[in-house]
Amino acid sequence: MRTLMMMTVAVYAVGSYSFGGATMAQGRSAGAAKNVVLVHGAFADDSSWSKVVPLLKAKGLRVTTAGNPLTSFADDVAAAKKAIAAQDGPTVLVGHSYGGVVITEAGNDPKVVSLVYVAAFAPDAGQSIGEISQAFAKPAGADQVQPQPNGFLLLSQKGIEEDFAQDLTAAEKAQLVAAQPKTSGAIFEAKPTTAAWRAKPAWYVVSSNDRMIDPEQEKSMAKQIKAKATVLPASHVVMLSHPAEVARVIEEAAANGHR
Repeated sequence: MRTLMMMTVAVYAVGSYSFGGATMAQGRSAGAAKNVVLVHGAFADDSSWSKVVPLLKAKGLRVTTAGNPLTSFADDVAAAKKAIAAQDGPTVLVGHSYGGVVITEAGNDPKVVSLVYVAAFAPDAGQSIGEISQAFAKPAGADQVQPQPNGFLLLSQKGIEEDFAQDLTAAEKAQLVAAQPKTSGAIFEAKPTTAAWRAKPAWYVVSSNDRMIDPEQEKSMAKQIKAKATVLPASHVVMLSHPAEVARVIEEAAANGHR
C-alpha cells in the first residue's frame, strides 16, 4: 500500500519561463485549434474544470470534459478518445494530475495538435507514476490516501482541505470532499505505450505550492517533455485557484499548437 500511496496524484512567484523545447513548440504554429478536451485527475471529477470552461468558451473555443471514470487506465483512455472523436477538427488535449498519464496516451490521436499538462504527471512510454516519482520527495498528501474495498482509494477530508486544495475557500473544499469519486489504485501503475509529447508541442502549468506532487518533479517533467512552462503559487488544483492563468495557457496552446 505504501507504494500506491507514493504514487498518488496530484501539482514560484507567478511567472512563465521556457524549458529546452518551448521555442520549437511555439514555432510549429500554422493555424489555431478551436476544440479543447479536458481530462480530470484522480480523487476528482469534471467539476475540477468548472471555472476554466466558461473562460475558454468566452474566447470562442469549443470545450468538452472527458468524464474519465477512474475505474482503470484503459477505461480512462477510452473516455478521452471518445471525447476526442466527437470533435470537429484540431484539438488541444488538457490533463490534470493523473490525467497527464491519460493524455500522454490518448494524445496520439491525429486530431490532437497540442498537449497541456496542469500540475500533471508526464511519463514516457513504459513508465508508471511510481517509477517517475522515485527520485523526488514524497508529497504530504500521499499520507492521506485511504484504501477502500476492491482496490479503490479515497483522499481523506484532511488531505483535500490541507494538501489537495489548501488555497480554496471552505465552501469549495467542502464541495470537493462531497463530490470525490473513488479512484482505482491500479491506475497509478499504468504505463503509456507511446508518449504523445514526443511528437506534439506541450505546455505545462507548475504549481509551486503543490502537496500532492513535488513541485520539483513538476518542473523536471516539464523540462523532460520540452514544454513551455508557467509557474503559479498554487495548490494541486491550480485550475480552481488560478483559473484565468490556466485558461490563458490553454488558449496559447490552441493558438500555437497546430502544425
